[in-house]
Amino acid sequence: MTFDSKLLSELRAVVGAEGMVEGRASLKVYECDGYTLAKAAPDLVLLPQTTAQASEVIKLLAARRIPFVPRGAGTGVSGGCLPGDAHVMVGTSRMRAIRNLDLANRIAEVEAGVVNLEVTRAVEGRGFYYAPDPSSQSACTIGGNVAENSGGPHTLKYGVTVNHLLALEVVLPSGEVVWLDRCGEAPGFDLVGVFTGSEGTLGLVTAAKVRLMKKCEAVTTLLAVFPGVPEASRAVSAIIAAGIVPAALEMMDALVISAVEAAYRFGFPSDAGAVLIIELDGLAAGLDALAERVGQACIGEGASEIRRAADEAERALLWKSRKRAFGAMGRLTPNYCTQDGVVPRSRLPEIVAVITEVSARYGLRIANLMHAGDGNIHPLILYDESKPGEAERVVAAGDEILRACLDLGGSITGEHGIGVEKLGLMGAAFGTETLAAMADLRAAFNPLGLCNPNKVVPTDRSCVEVVRPRPRGGG
Repeated sequence: MTFDSKLLSELRAVVGAEGMVEGRASLKVYECDGYTLAKAAPDLVLLPQTTAQASEVIKLLAARRIPFVPRGAGTGVSGGCLPGDAHVMVGTSRMRAIRNLDLANRIAEVEAGVVNLEVTRAVEGRGFYYAPDPSSQSACTIGGNVAENSGGPHTLKYGVTVNHLLALEVVLPSGEVVWLDRCGEAPGFDLVGVFTGSEGTLGLVTAAKVRLMKKCEAVTTLLAVFPGVPEASRAVSAIIAAGIVPAALEMMDALVISAVEAAYRFGFPSDAGAVLIIELDGLAAGLDALAERVGQACIGEGASEIRRAADEAERALLWKSRKRAFGAMGRLTPNYCTQDGVVPRSRLPEIVAVITEVSARYGLRIANLMHAGDGNIHPLILYDESKPGEAERVVAAGDEILRACLDLGGSITGEHGIGVEKLGLMGAAFGTETLAAMADLRAAFNPLGLCNPNKVVPTDRSCVEVVRPRPRGGG
């Protein structure tokens, strides 16, 4: 798209030369997020440094009916920030201020470009932390977390991003700045909840008031070793059935274990078919007994070894191995595609069987990494994009896995969003009336379709067949 010189001059006056990215080479950095199977560079990237600048930029675009796509750190893995029909990208990476820390009320007000982990670092010296912890928390930003309703390993006990939001400052597609507020039990519709997870289709998040948590008195982390994924899957259900809700309950299979052990040398058994990382927290009194019960539940389902982190250093290395597992996969393959589906945790063995069958049929290795406690699976489909036809097989295999999640009573996403990757599955997941209601809601915020057009909700331009949801099995 060609922009007139007057518009470019006006935009430059708002964000400065350092806030405009132009030129083919510079724009290539923005051609994709973590979903590398789809790429499209924008024609212009704007990086406002304040909410006022973001508002002025969007007003200038709105006046000319120029659509735009919001972008955070680009760590998403479903293509949600690909330009598509929006040739302009508005990024929040320069909005990095922590505006206020109100520890008395356990609230932090932070701008959209603040890295997730930096919120915890700002308050941990006073005994607080920010609970949502995506695996990319050292790079992903609060604005992107809101857009995707990001989760992480500790979602099982503490919930996802929306459970820790009190208010949002957003710039609507018209350029108007509004606060959506939950503070003080505000009456009316929960617009913070509506906005969270909307993937940039309702407006641009510029700041958030987030809830801070007090650190627990004690934490203990266990590693349970199993001969295979089916046994580990059954142990997940056994732990929950025993009335125990761990802070985190993560699974890695043999392929993932081999990659992270080569990268981080934690000491995972070389013959493990799967492992569970189980974290318990709370009062020190009773935690040892709880850990013993968890260990017995795992042994009852075939665990060959239960190991307890001896100290904070060992615990940190174990979590480093888990949270950086995605990066370690480069030791196994030139490329991989991360899927993100959900099934009832009691049906984890069934979806694992589907993944195994799909892997064999498509001739693709699939590694399994799971937030197993809440049934959120992350099959990592390994491939080499230089081999003709392999990327197409990856897409087809991923589609089958997600449709199987629906058949088992689950969802096509737990935390990675729809983006461009799963738009074609929305008709299988939702009925016509539900999709129409979603479209009406989007239109209330974004009536001209200027903000991240043709994403999340299928439109005529999306060429997506809308069908009734499939009959689903029990949970």
